[in-house]
Amino acid sequence: MKNVEMKVEGDKLTITVDLSKRFGKSSSGKSIIIASSEGNQALPGAEEIKIGLNVYTKPE
Repeated sequence: MKNVEMKVEGDKLTITVDLSKRFGKSSSGKSIIIASSEGNQALPGAEEIKIGLNVYTKPE
């Protein structure tokens, strides 16, 4: 994963992303990647639950 922290406490999932980071253009070149789970990932401590996350912005 890029720039994604996940924590499960009880029935709550907390996702932390540093919005100041940039990882360059997406493969299509239409957006700038801020964070990505890089596909569907199992949640820590809850392997049967999956998450897919992309955080992006428009190019300047």
